[in-house]
Amino acid sequence: MFTIIGSLSIALLTSGLWRSAGWQSFAALSASHLVAALIKKKVQRIRPYLALPHTKVGRNPLKDHSFPSGHTTAIFAVITPFLFISGWLSLTVIPLALMVGLSRIYLGLHYPSDCIAGCLLGTGSALFIVILSR
Repeated sequence: MFTIIGSLSIALLTSGLWRSAGWQSFAALSASHLVAALIKKKVQRIRPYLALPHTKVGRNPLKDHSFPSGHTTAIFAVITPFLFISGWLSLTVIPLALMVGLSRIYLGLHYPSDCIAGCLLGTGSALFIVILSR
């Protein structure tokens, strides 16, 4: 929800390159979400905390399929268009995106390959949207 509101807010409340990046970000988020949902249904990979004994998870862990990581897909889809308009922003958002992926692994909700796939899917979707919009 945060990524949807964030990208739409930038698209609606700014102008110029920031507005374009906001719309690209929203489009990439939407497209990558659909692809991730289809892959999850096809692959049906069980989450690590369900497969590996003694994995510690927080309250109310996710019950859907693990591959690819939806959170990692979303954050990389959202940040990628902004990397083209502001180099200094990458110093903040790339480490943030990496922390999202690592947190999913740390929390026992995803395997590393789930997050790598999410990173590639989100970034690839965003690059496709950016290229299409130019």
